[in-house]
This record gives sequence, C-alpha cells and structure tokens, in this order.
Amino acid sequence: MSGTRGERLGWLGTGRMGTVMAGALLDGGSDVSVWNRTASKTAPLVEKGATAVDSITDLSDVDIVFVMVSASADLIAVTTGEGGLLRAKKLPQIIVDCSTVSAEASAEVRAAAEAAGVAFLASPISGNPAMVADGRGAIVASGPRETYDRVAPYLEMIAPTVVHAGPGEQSRLVKICHNLMLGMITQALVEVTTLAEKGGVPKAAFVDFINGSVLGSTFIKHKGRALVDRDYTPTFNNKMLRKDFDLGLGAARQLEVPLPVSSMVHQLIQTAIGHGFAEQDYAALYEVEARAAGMRDETTD
Repeated sequence: MSGTRGERLGWLGTGRMGTVMAGALLDGGSDVSVWNRTASKTAPLVEKGATAVDSITDLSDVDIVFVMVSASADLIAVTTGEGGLLRAKKLPQIIVDCSTVSAEASAEVRAAAEAAGVAFLASPISGNPAMVADGRGAIVASGPRETYDRVAPYLEMIAPTVVHAGPGEQSRLVKICHNLMLGMITQALVEVTTLAEKGGVPKAAFVDFINGSVLGSTFIKHKGRALVDRDYTPTFNNKMLRKDFDLGLGAARQLEVPLPVSSMVHQLIQTAIGHGFAEQDYAALYEVEARAAGMRDETTD
C-alpha cells in the first residue's frame, strides 16, 4: 500500500486513542508502520494494513512519525530515552506528538529533535476514542508553519477540525485549558443534577431538559447519559484528568493567572480518587456530589 502523498508514516503508541487515529490514516490510504510497548495492541491496525515493527528505532525509515502516549515522561522516553526515536542512526523528517503533555516536556523534546535536524509539531487531540472514530475530534497544532502545512493533510484525515495555534508550545496550553473546562463543566453538571434529583426530579427528565435547552451540547448529552445510567466506563479517567489539572494549575502559577474554580474542581477530582474512582470516568464526580448531599453511601451499588 502506498501513502496518499508518497510519504511513509510511523505511529508510536497504539492504545485506544492511538489505534483510532492511526486507523484513520490507514483508511485514508497512507502507508503506516506501528509500534507499541505491548506488541499485541498493534493487531487491529495490522489487520487494516499497517506494518508492525519490533522496536521504536525501526520507525527511523519513515518520513513522519506520529506519537500518542500517556504522559510527559513517556514522550521523553520514547523520543530521547534509551532506544528512543532520536537515538536511531537514521531519523525521520518530522515528529508529530498528539499526546497531552506539559509544555516543558514538549519544549525539551522539540529542542532535542531540532538539534538532530528533525522538525517537531505538537498536535494534541480533543475527544475520546469513540468521538474521534465518529469524526468529531479536534486537533490543535503548534510549531513551524511550514511543518504544520506539510502535516495538516494527515491531521485532517483524523479530525475535521485542525487549528494552528502558533510557532511553539501554544497547542499544549490550549489542550490543557480545554481539559480544565471539561472538568469544570462536569462538576457544574453533577451539582445541578444532584440538586434537582434530591428535590424529586428524575435524573433522566432533568438531563433531557438541559439537553433540549440552550445549554445542550454533545458533551452534556454524553456525560448526562453517564450520570443517568451511573455508567463510569472510562473514556478519560479521574487520574488522567487530575494530571491535566496539575498541568493547568502549574501553567497558571507560572503565568500568574488565578483559577479559583479550577482549583476547587482539582480537589473534587482528588476526592473522587480517594473514594475509589481513580480508574473510572470523571463522570463519577456525580458519586462524590451525591454522597456529600446524603444521597449515596459507600455501600450503594
């Protein structure tokens, strides 16, 4: 299979989101080689036509490598660490990192890449895997404009909304601000839902009303359904959201921006983790609110 533009692509990190995103490139006709720490997780992409490689450095023969990992330390490890992408004898032309990591980690990897003659584009994505698969993701990218222009056609295969935010690490801040807002909106939703419910309003009726009002949105629809069903199957768990709030509050301290609401929600996320919801979707903030309102106890199923 040949790439749509004659370029060979690599994909590093095939978790749930990475699999969906790399799959979109394959669906678009691209030639994609894939690597994941747990090799078996590349199987769905291999079935779609991808080539699995045994080590990160085996991706050095491709033109552009996309990265999708969980945290800042992982990005550094797979790029500049022992056996990392930038340790290969032959290097790709561009690294595109789609992870949600700190601006500091991103800048560190950007500097290492540029010192090695490799362009770097920070391109975090918004949306859970199901939403991205349905064509409702959004990508914000930052880095040199010429690098963005070359990579944009591939990003547009993955998400309908692709925005260039600046020449450096601006996209990291945009994504962190986005995730702060996710947490704040969810906390607002669980508070008003709990208030209505304790006053005798069925949760489903309240959520249906909100969804049909000017406050309705795709996000409220999905999180509202999770509250009604008390289904906290993780699309993004509380530990991951706490990580992003840590990053956001750190950026706010550096930029001297007060974030009183975010700071409170950060502690409520921590409370949810303390109640045993670390690995559950952050819609489980409802359980913390309901318990605080005397509507749930630790033994409620």
